[in-house]
Formats: sequence, C-alpha cells, structure tokens
Amino acid sequence: MDEKKTRQPAYLCIDLKSFYASVECVDRGFDPLTTDLVVADESRTDKTICLAVSPSLKAKGVRNRCRLFEVPSRLRRQTTIATPRMARYVQKSAEIYGVYLRWISPDDIHVYSIDEAFMDVTPYLDLYGCSARELGERIRADVTATTGIPATCGLGTNLYLAKIALDITAKHAVDFFGELTEETYRETLWNHEPITDFWRVGPGTARRLAELGISTMGQLALSPTEPIFQSFGIDAEILIDHAWGIEPVRISDIKGYRTQSHSLSNGQVLACDYDFDGALIVAKEMADMLALELVNQGLVAHSIVLAVGYAASREEKAAAREAARSQPAGEHGYHWALSGGFAHGSSTFLSPTSSRTVIQQELVEVFEQVVSREKPVRRLSITLGNVVESDASGLQMDLFTDPAEQERELRRQQAINAVRAKFGKNSVLRAMDLLPQATARERNEQIGGHRSG
Repeated sequence: MDEKKTRQPAYLCIDLKSFYASVECVDRGFDPLTTDLVVADESRTDKTICLAVSPSLKAKGVRNRCRLFEVPSRLRRQTTIATPRMARYVQKSAEIYGVYLRWISPDDIHVYSIDEAFMDVTPYLDLYGCSARELGERIRADVTATTGIPATCGLGTNLYLAKIALDITAKHAVDFFGELTEETYRETLWNHEPITDFWRVGPGTARRLAELGISTMGQLALSPTEPIFQSFGIDAEILIDHAWGIEPVRISDIKGYRTQSHSLSNGQVLACDYDFDGALIVAKEMADMLALELVNQGLVAHSIVLAVGYAASREEKAAAREAARSQPAGEHGYHWALSGGFAHGSSTFLSPTSSRTVIQQELVEVFEQVVSREKPVRRLSITLGNVVESDASGLQMDLFTDPAEQERELRRQQAINAVRAKFGKNSVLRAMDLLPQATARERNEQIGGHRSG
C-alpha cells in the first residue's frame, strides 16, 4: 500500500492481546505469550467467568470468556489463576494511551474499549516519512517496549476495514499485523466463514441472513437488496456497505456526534436468588446511587424505568444446560438461556428531578406494581430517562414540593458526594446498606462489577 502516491486514507486499529491476562503476566514477570494464565475470581465459585485467557491457553483450546470449570483439569494444574484487579487494568490502559499520544493527536484517536483503539494516521505519514504499516509497527513496538503488553494491529482504508484486518487477519498472522483495502477485502474475505467473525454480525443477524440463503459477505454483497431491507430495515444499509468493505464514518464524525437524549443506568446480576423484599433493598440502593450521580453532574431526570429478571426454575436450568452442550464452540448463549422471565415498568416524575426522595418513592411504586412476590429475582436494572442539565439552582419546582425542603435535600446530597469524593464511596453509608441483602458496600469497591484491586 503506497499512501504517498494514492493518498488513500489510512486507519489503524490496535488491540492489546488478552489484555487483563497480559497485565497479570507482566506484573508477575512472566512472558504473556507463553504463560498459561486466566483472570477469574475463584472466590465466586467454579462457575465464574474467566475475564481473560492468555494466548498460550487459547492455543491449547481454552476459549475466551469460558467459565472456570471449563478449563480442562490437565491444564488447570499448571495454570495461574489471577484475581481481577480492575483499577490496575484501567491504570495500565491509561499508560498505553499515553504511548499513543507520543505519536498521534487525541483528535485522531478513538478509544473503542479499555484494550482497543482506532487511529487516523493519514495526516502523519509525511511527518514521520513512512508508510502506514511502518507507523503501525512503530506504535505497536513502542507499546510493548514501554509496558510489556503485546499488541495486535489492523490497517485499513476505513474504520471498518481496519477493524476486520485486526479481528480476522492480524489475530491469525505470525507478525500480529493485518492489512486490507476494499479490493483485498473482497478478494480474500468474501468467502470467509463463519460470517459471525465480522464486526457487528452476531448469531441473531447470522440466523436471519441464513434464512435469506446468505452465509458469506460475498453473498450478502451480491444478493438482491429488497429482501435484506425487509428483514433488517435501516440496518440493512450498514450490512450491505460492510459487505462491500465500505464505511463512510470517520473519527472526526465520532468525535462530533452528540446524542439528542441521555440517560443514566445502573444494573447488576445478583450473586444468588433474592426474594421480593431483598431485591427491593438492592433496587433502592441502586436508585440512591443514580440520584447522587445526578447531583454530582448537575443533572435532572424526567422518568425512571425498572427492569427485573427472574431466576430460572430447576427445569429451565436443566434444559438450558442441555442446549448449551449442543452449541458450537465459542457460542455464549448459556447465561442468557437461564432467564426465568422478566418484569418491566416505568414512571414519569411530576417535574424533572434529582431528588433522592422523589426517585425512591417512584421506584418503590413501580417495583410493587410489576415485580412478583413469588418469583426469585436474579437481575436488576434501573434507568433514569431524558436526563438534562438542571437550572442554575439545581431545583425544579412543582406545586406539590416544598422548595425549602428540596433545597435542604440537594445540599445533603452535595455534601455526601463531597465526602465520598475525598474519603471513598463507603465513607458515607445509609442504614439499608448494612443489611445482609445489601450489595452497595461491595459494589463500591468494584469497577465494572469486578474487584478493583
């Protein structure tokens, strides 16, 4: 690829190989590429999900995101099991982002996840006097030299091709580098299977495409478009563009995008089945956290939405396990198959609010209306909808609210946030946080649902 002559756009997608596992290996002085290691919290039971599996274990057939008991016993004996340390991973990710900034402006970097980033390197090729591939190799080598973390790199003429070059080409290349143009994409990957290897094509999308007789990107590109639009609606346009290797969105478009509506959400999968009263305690804790977050950001919400997932019965669990045994390697439907049904409800506040009292009252009313007292609860999610900036005072008045009391409550919430910011989230707790069913204290010490350190 000669960018200087053709002036083609050049995008890099850099992924940190088995990031959590690699961090744990480096911190222990091990080689991330040859050490058998999984990141999992053994204290949770053998069914806990492995957050990362080292490359050497993957090469031996251990799939990513497996459950701990699925690591074969012959390998388990020689495998290091590292407890998740999310704060350490965030710290290391920030350090690696600092390496990227040695080479590329933040305006030309889009952080896709904790271990993956896109870069528009088109403007930098003349500056560094090299090709896009050479620049990608330099950045990747700098990451490894600075942090010890191995990286994989995809290079494409648009964001989609850079991602596919990473996911399909680079991860199977000896040098961990993949490169695609629209032409080479069609030449080499139009017949690639399974189609779920491609970005944004999950099992559900693949099933619907199969119903149309489509199992490859080449077939998708050359198929009549009308049945595809009938099946997928507006999403068909993205699918067809990607089948041809086309992606018009640039990093500048991503940076400039602003959503028209915002929300705040809090969700968790409970460690065991909860009865009605226990689940309500946890839901109230979650609503409390969201109310404090509204005040912290100077926001108010217009509505609240509650979603509850019930635990499956013994019969449903047995059927799900049997279905999981027949799934191809790499399918991850087991967890979601253990659903025993859902409950859903919502309510709109009389006026936009950040009041803990108002939010709690509405939550309790919705909870009591929609949640069964007979079914055990396993999942909870609360969303505050249509979140906007509050007025200058932070108060939203209505005829049924005492302005003085609303002002006092706002000040209390601001004080709680200030203390927590200085001394930690568990420095101020409510009485319900000390109940046996409560989860807030434990969650306050986690990042992303896992131990912070």
